Amino acid sequence: MLLPLDGRRIYYDLMGPEKGPVVCFTHSLSSDGGMWAEQMPPLLDAGFRVLRVDMRGHGGSDPVAGDYRMEQLADDTASVVDATGVGPVHFIGLSIGGMIGQAFAIKHGAKLKSQMLCDTMSATPPDAAAAWAPRVKAVRDANSLAPLGDGTMERWFTDAFKPKNPGRWKQIRDTIVSTTPAGFLGCAAAIQNFDFVPKLPGLKVPTLVVCGDQDPGTPPAGNKKIAELVPGGRYEEIASARHFPNVEQPDAFNRIMMGWLGKHR
Repeated sequence: MLLPLDGRRIYYDLMGPEKGPVVCFTHSLSSDGGMWAEQMPPLLDAGFRVLRVDMRGHGGSDPVAGDYRMEQLADDTASVVDATGVGPVHFIGLSIGGMIGQAFAIKHGAKLKSQMLCDTMSATPPDAAAAWAPRVKAVRDANSLAPLGDGTMERWFTDAFKPKNPGRWKQIRDTIVSTTPAGFLGCAAAIQNFDFVPKLPGLKVPTLVVCGDQDPGTPPAGNKKIAELVPGGRYEEIASARHFPNVEQPDAFNRIMMGWLGKHR
């Protein structure tokens, strides 16, 4: 479905029983709502309603020129929650999706029942500009994400994933390279310009933080820090996973997710 907003469109899908409690998903950079496919069956089987929102310039959502801010991305998601009338929601976000979750909780906390932040960060690291420069240049030069496909998959998954799940590996890689350059560059700018650390201790939303034990980009230590900063925050680690534990170790991830949602349902 498409939500018209400020001369552009945001893509979302909404599945499950109309009266079910709603779980709202936000995805990683260079991905879309399809990254949560492994979570759909247990949620729908348990009677939850699932809302998946594509970030601007990702999946079915139109790109917007220029740099984005986390607050703008959170506002996009809040606009979908409001337009569909499904709030308050249980929020689950991974990577930049988890950063959007923090911005959402800070600005739109009344729309939340709980949040689950996965493989994410609480602030831009000091070396971010240098770390991002080669990827940004590659995308600008090619006007495409094709040069980033293989390297991104290496950061997201352990070497064991591709031979076990070649079809899913290809599907996710295809999604990376089909992301619009404007969407990638705008979101990359947001990742290089945010700091939620001062505001996390003021959150009143029940918070669970989850991370793959081998995540190189948003490592466990930074995720533990988020759980420590949010009052009552909890941390869970998933073994044998890099940046996408929900795809690489879905049984472990889903067990944690369903336990958390069951507690706060």
